Amino acid sequence: MTETKTAKFQIGQIVRHRVYSFRGVVFDVDAEFANSEEWYDSIPEDVRPRRDQPFYHLFAENDDTEYVAYVSEQNLLLDTSGEPIRHPQVRQLFKGMKEGVYLPEDDLVN
Repeated sequence: MTETKTAKFQIGQIVRHRVYSFRGVVFDVDAEFANSEEWYDSIPEDVRPRRDQPFYHLFAENDDTEYVAYVSEQNLLLDTSGEPIRHPQVRQLFKGMKEGVYLPEDDLVN
């Protein structure tokens, strides 16, 4: 019997990395690792996350730039700053923010 995994973070929530100085908004969730082997192998073995946990696609930002990140659940914390994300793609998927959570565009909700 396969155990069902429940993601800790939801689409629209703002999170920050536990170790590195960046934050982002969740725009997609994989129940477990679903990226390339090359990507996974590029992570140093001593800090490589487990595959059997949710991984999050983020519109991310740091002090210098905006980008898309793929991050394991074990490396994320809820961001409670209340500050919006400046990534330009946020406006393409989300219609605004309410109580610190981005609301998906109506045509993206199924």
